[in-house]
Amino acid sequence: MSPTTSTKKQWTVMVYMAGDNNLDPNGVEDLKEMKKAGSTEALNVVAQFDRAAGHTTKRYYLRKGGKVSNDAVASLGQTNTGDPKVLADFIRWSVRNYPAERNLLVLWNHGQGWDDTDIYANERHSRLRRLASGPIRHALFHTPVRRTLRSAIRDAQARAILLDDNAKDFLDNLEMKKVLAGARTLLKRKLDILGMDACLMSMAEVGCQIHDSAAFTVGSEQTEPLDGWPYHTILADLAKNPAMTARDLSALIVKKYLAFYTRDAVTQSACDLGKANALAGTVANLAAALAAGLSDAQTRQRILTARTRAQYYDVADNIDLVDFCGLLEQANGSSEIGRRCRDVSNAVEPGGYVVAQGCKGKEVQNSHGVAIYFPTRSVSPLYAGLDFSRKTGWDRFLKAYVSAAHAR
Repeated sequence: MSPTTSTKKQWTVMVYMAGDNNLDPNGVEDLKEMKKAGSTEALNVVAQFDRAAGHTTKRYYLRKGGKVSNDAVASLGQTNTGDPKVLADFIRWSVRNYPAERNLLVLWNHGQGWDDTDIYANERHSRLRRLASGPIRHALFHTPVRRTLRSAIRDAQARAILLDDNAKDFLDNLEMKKVLAGARTLLKRKLDILGMDACLMSMAEVGCQIHDSAAFTVGSEQTEPLDGWPYHTILADLAKNPAMTARDLSALIVKKYLAFYTRDAVTQSACDLGKANALAGTVANLAAALAAGLSDAQTRQRILTARTRAQYYDVADNIDLVDFCGLLEQANGSSEIGRRCRDVSNAVEPGGYVVAQGCKGKEVQNSHGVAIYFPTRSVSPLYAGLDFSRKTGWDRFLKAYVSAAHAR
């Protein structure tokens, strides 16, 4: 039986740990960090940890001090963390057994922003041919990786959020949207904070996809180091001040994350999803102005120059939205494009979509909190299926831009 807390506390922190991959040892350390603060009279700290092959998935109600094993409250056997039903069940279990006025859900794993490319397709299909059985589902996020970062995965594999090496599965944006919609129904309100302790997740496309179900997000434009969030410092401050609002806790996570890293190039952002539609509206206007300007050679060159100079990340197709708009505004002055760029920047900067943000390291010094997809050679066919594309027409601009840029 799982111990429950019938008294509604001020916060429940729910950490969904997809560790059936190369992050398994980092998950062990993060659970220890959570225990340094632990649950209190006003705070619940719970986690579900799917470990690498040879281990079972366990749920924890984490208390201060002692061994992590002492805090296990349920053993689930083998689970597929990429299955939306497994995530939904964890949320339901957490909310019903550990009620609180506010809830922070953390998705702990690898990340690749908006990209829903199936990185396991070849491996899974090969296994199916051999075994004529196994899970067949679509997937999320791919690109080459750096092995020193949280994004590093074995050999020729790539990145995904809630990636499960054993099940060959992971969660895509449509699934995430449905799971969070279910959480909203369960809570009868929006989830207070969706934290993404994963790489590259602070993108305009991701926020737009889930803005109906979560009030705030916390995530990184850049890849994250393997250590991820410093749970011990975040939870210690929350335990001291459990009355803090979702906005305040979002900003605190950003502050503690940036303070924790002294040598790595890192970014972290807290975003107000209540401003997602307003941001999308300004991007829609910018997309229309840029598309209209593509017929002019000088305008095309200015767009190309701004795109080339803009802050980019480990996935080079991801650029900082404000940095790009600032460069483009400088080149276009008081023109329609310049005005639309200024509108986008104003919608993002503190007081707008981005509540708090920061960066460390020369490589990411021009980061402003939210990235956007801007490929230069080809546009993923999956991109048009996002809510962001339908609302903004950014996908149509990208296709027109790529076509114009490569026209002979």
